[in-house]
Amino acid sequence: MDYKQYIALVDDWPKPGISFKDITPLMDNGAAFKSAVDEIVTYSKNRDIDLVVGPEARGFIVGCPVSYALEVGFAPVRKEGKLPREVIKVDYGLEYGENVLTIHKDAIKPGQRVLITDDLLATGGTIEATIKLVEELGGIVVGCAFLIELTYLNGREKLEGYDVLTLMQYED
Repeated sequence: MDYKQYIALVDDWPKPGISFKDITPLMDNGAAFKSAVDEIVTYSKNRDIDLVVGPEARGFIVGCPVSYALEVGFAPVRKEGKLPREVIKVDYGLEYGENVLTIHKDAIKPGQRVLITDDLLATGGTIEATIKLVEELGGIVVGCAFLIELTYLNGREKLEGYDVLTLMQYED
């Protein structure tokens, strides 16, 4: 399926010079969204996944239906101050800023096989930080799946050695 037809490009958002890739039209179309989720589920099936992890907020949108279809749990990765129990944290860089990500300290058991999902692979900072959190807790990252990849930002370089699936790529 040509998923790009369901992505709205919003120039200069959230700040000048950024071309935001809005996935809400994809989510608005049940058949297209189901197809995208199904592709990630198919990619995941032979990886013996125990848990899906996704950073807020759009990683939840992608990860929750994938975890449901795989019949495995979902663990959220959130910005600092959003999780109510004991967490571990990591600083990371974004395409347009810096932040801190956290995960509950008991979210992942050592040896669990983890799929990381998100809507977008840009600079790779968010997913690199998510991988650090998963591995610090003893999880094994067996794949990373995204709806969109911004190839011109070279985020895949930060994921060297990890298996990556993207459903669509933007060259510029």
